[in-house]
Amino acid sequence: MPTLADKLAAGRLVVTAELPAIDGGGLPELERLVAPLRDWVDAVNATDNTAAHAHASPLAVSIGLLHCGVEPIMQMVCRDRNRLALQADIVGASMHGVRNLLCLGGDGVAAGDEPEAKPVYDVNAVGLLSLAQTLAGGHYLSGRALDPAPELFAGAVESAAPPLEDRIERALAKADAGARFLQLQIGFQPQALERFVAAAREAGLDRRVALLPSISVVGGARSLRHMDERVPGISVPAELIERVEAAPDQAGACFDLACELAEHAMSLPGVAGLHLISFRKGAGIAELCKRLGIKPRAEREESHQHAHGPSVAV
Repeated sequence: MPTLADKLAAGRLVVTAELPAIDGGGLPELERLVAPLRDWVDAVNATDNTAAHAHASPLAVSIGLLHCGVEPIMQMVCRDRNRLALQADIVGASMHGVRNLLCLGGDGVAAGDEPEAKPVYDVNAVGLLSLAQTLAGGHYLSGRALDPAPELFAGAVESAAPPLEDRIERALAKADAGARFLQLQIGFQPQALERFVAAAREAGLDRRVALLPSISVVGGARSLRHMDERVPGISVPAELIERVEAAPDQAGACFDLACELAEHAMSLPGVAGLHLISFRKGAGIAELCKRLGIKPRAEREESHQHAHGPSVAV
């Protein structure tokens, strides 16, 4: 079966999604959480202690996703591990067939429910990408040989919000360090995304990494206001919050907003697909894909094979 890397290399529309944080329950719980996503997305993010709250490890969840027949993207944050632990988790994950990594710095511990925790940050996100590239090249950071070398497909996150020049410069640094896809942070300002993608194309960034804007499905104005006020890096225009607040069906208004933002993102030359995040426990992602005219994953794969023949691994 074609992998996420295969699909992006072939220029196919790719849809990834975020798995809600999981705290236990074994494979049955994982199956329950992934069920609304499975038929529609190409790969699923196993999150890593999001917002500095402890949850089941992304390594364990990624292996579980493979058991569920879903391709994982294992998130790794620099906040919680030094370089030894990061290397150990990447190599261990690859032993089970986990290939995709998403390299992040991680929210500060002050954002979480255990602010007394000691942050690590032995490397930053660019350093983690470089670390992964070294492992894929057949060596640990120490220079010790790693045989067989893990097959890795690394990505990172970036924001389309101003300052634009700094964002593009940072994104290029991540591409230089080995990133092959960028999941862009949730944004509610289409003009900012449009400017970022245009600047990325001018810099040749879109030819080096796949750009995947994030689209979120939330339940109402309260959620939008919380994101605007409490989530670093996300700004929700007041007129959008007021529009949802005035709607008789706030959930429906939020869904319409997500569709508008997704349609705009998909219309931009240089965008390779979407990263979908539902804050309604996975609900809404299938409906969003249907509204956008995105076919289920199996149908997309079958159509591509008929048109182009079998995919070739990269």
